[in-house]
Amino acid sequence: MMNENGRPVYAVVGSGYMGGGIAQSLALSGADVRIADVDIEIARGNRDRLIAEAAQFAADELFPVDAAAIVAERLTAATIEDAVAGADFIEEAVPEKIEIKHATLRRISAAADPAAIIGSNTSTILIGRLAEAVTNPERFLGVHFSNPAPFIPGVELIPHAGTDEAVVSVVEGIIAATGKETARVTDATGFVLNRLQYALFHEATQLVEEGVATPQDIDTIVRTTFGFRLPFFGPFAIADMAGLDVYAFCYASLQTEFPERFATPAILEDLVSAGKLGTKSGAGFLDVPADRVPELVAYRNKAYVAMKKLSDELGPAPVRPLQS
Repeated sequence: MMNENGRPVYAVVGSGYMGGGIAQSLALSGADVRIADVDIEIARGNRDRLIAEAAQFAADELFPVDAAAIVAERLTAATIEDAVAGADFIEEAVPEKIEIKHATLRRISAAADPAAIIGSNTSTILIGRLAEAVTNPERFLGVHFSNPAPFIPGVELIPHAGTDEAVVSVVEGIIAATGKETARVTDATGFVLNRLQYALFHEATQLVEEGVATPQDIDTIVRTTFGFRLPFFGPFAIADMAGLDVYAFCYASLQTEFPERFATPAILEDLVSAGKLGTKSGAGFLDVPADRVPELVAYRNKAYVAMKKLSDELGPAPVRPLQS
């Protein structure tokens, strides 16, 4: 449904840091957005904050120069019931407790149009569990933005077993309009983002507890080595370029000390046994054809040099006290 200005109408329930950032992104994409919270005065206060933030982001050249005016025009505060009434897409962004989300989703379902699409910004709770509180659950799915929502470009889309495929396609279009990139994920606890993020964090804390390195040195290693690659390549592309046989050898070495923690994945063993060693063999996880390898290597080198230049330009992150 378009409003009198010819813009789609969306709602975000939960107007705090995450919900507010999602609302800004949707408003800047061309929609009218209603924000709601436990109390309308909280929503009004957060609307003022989001306009002021947009002005600061524009001054910092992070948002368009007219972002504050756009957000002020397109963002309105309302009660939950008024916010979702007549909205085409509703994003739930309340605290990560299932009882709070269930109660909120019931209120949304009671007041929203029966055909309105409902998304949840949950980061770990099964979408199928949340769907228990949604009327017409076929229009419900996970739409997981990352913090800070205006600036992180990836969004996980998590349909549950009963989600209508057409709904997922519509949401892909809504998110694409914000300039972000979506990936579809099967409904599983933690989804993809947090399964990977917490696996890395868990191993990092193990290294600190074992006295292998300090948190500061681990952060340096991550951001200047494999983390340096991650803006351009995911773990499977990186493995293919390194060589899957090399990965298998490294697993074998790690197993001399940590046999269970670093057991070789069966899928890796199968590929290596089949002679699929990554880019050097023309087949691996991603099956990059041999004739594209020079292009891939050239892209990789250019990307890393550009990342180093950007890192040097920005300087070190202010995560340590200034040296006196």
